[in-house]
Amino acid sequence: MQETSDKKKLSLLDSTTIIMGSMIGSGIFIVSAGIARQVDSPGMLMMTWIITGVITVLAALSYGELAAMFPRAGGQYVYLREAYNPLFGFLYGWTLFTVIQTGTIAAVAVAFAKFTGVFWPGISADNYLLTIGSFHITTQQLLAICVIVLLTVYNYRDVKTGALLQNVFTITKVAALLAIVILGIYFGLNGHGTTQNFVPLFPDNISWVTIGIFGGALTGSLFSADAWNNITYTAGEVRNPKRNLPLSLFIGTSVVILLYILANYAYVFVLGIEKIKVAENDRVGTLLMQTILGDSGKFMMAALIMISTFGCLNGVILTAARVYYAMAKDKLFFKQAGELNKNSVPAKSLTMQCIWACLLCFSGSYGDLLDYVMFAVMIFYVLTVSGLFILRVKRPDAERPYRAFGYPILPAIYVLLALAVSISMILNNGTNCLWGALIMLAGVPVYFLINKGKVKTDNDLPEK
Repeated sequence: MQETSDKKKLSLLDSTTIIMGSMIGSGIFIVSAGIARQVDSPGMLMMTWIITGVITVLAALSYGELAAMFPRAGGQYVYLREAYNPLFGFLYGWTLFTVIQTGTIAAVAVAFAKFTGVFWPGISADNYLLTIGSFHITTQQLLAICVIVLLTVYNYRDVKTGALLQNVFTITKVAALLAIVILGIYFGLNGHGTTQNFVPLFPDNISWVTIGIFGGALTGSLFSADAWNNITYTAGEVRNPKRNLPLSLFIGTSVVILLYILANYAYVFVLGIEKIKVAENDRVGTLLMQTILGDSGKFMMAALIMISTFGCLNGVILTAARVYYAMAKDKLFFKQAGELNKNSVPAKSLTMQCIWACLLCFSGSYGDLLDYVMFAVMIFYVLTVSGLFILRVKRPDAERPYRAFGYPILPAIYVLLALAVSISMILNNGTNCLWGALIMLAGVPVYFLINKGKVKTDNDLPEK
């Protein structure tokens, strides 16, 4: 991308807030209900978030080396292209555009609209504006689309402007999430909670079936912790990327995961597993606040989730357009996506992403989108971290300002854990995982149609 002054580039704080803001959406306040129904014990519920934390931080530590090696626009697309070949990079970019990033944008935007309905009941999935056969446009979908368009247009401005909004919303929602944790534990210790909610901690009998169900339940927690890698897409716009990218990845993921684990501790301590399982519309966070603060807690939580999802949307929309930009430069995406506006921003790439995400607002349910997205995400995470080993062999003398902590043991543990989770997803959500795989593989013929053997990639590492 065009060179910009350091003052216009992303600082360590900017990079960290983009990671944290992209991770914290609506999932932490919703998915624990579904997980609880699957695992049916407080210990297993807590373990899903602990294992998710281990997987996420291990991946972030490995990505740090790749990010420092390739501090350029495109992130994971570039890593896969360089470790394997252009086809692997294209399949990631294709899946990112068709379902991973745009599906996440759609799901989070709909969640924002859903909680807006707490204040304005007219915004609802049951309030139809237009009906054509089985196709409906609701006020909830319309608001979701409006928010996506609004944030897309906002991010036509320079990257620092988008990061400023991200900083404000991330700091606000991290403080609010921390307040929920503190309030939950405080009121729990003062009559609203009991340690008996953790008894029995685990099922009496743990079988292979139990382990398989546990693996499938990780889909929700992993989705809630995903999007941490989005900062790598904007690597070309990060100040001192060889230092700040690895550091922001570690700090951002660690802080968010700690908050997630503490939030779930508060859920169990105050509500207990049975109440979590039957939370209305799976709104566990709302139930917690209502329990300790009464009806006012319902509106406080809705406001928090609106802030959280809005900030999450900004971070997710801001970053991924840089991948399509990098693909266009490799002649693997629409040519217009490789053009920058006067603010050195890939505005046309943002527009394409916006249009497809808006269309996805009309398709499927939140749960279906979650399953499609996470299976594809896990496959590419496995491939990317495995690429770390490949690049150590292919390019042993390449500059590595940061080397993955615990290599080769920790990256290998990550690959094994991520593969186990992927297999559990197939066993428990086979149909949706199959659709996710088919969407990914549909990119193969597309690649050969547009490539025609003429793609040239920049395989040179950045100069020292």
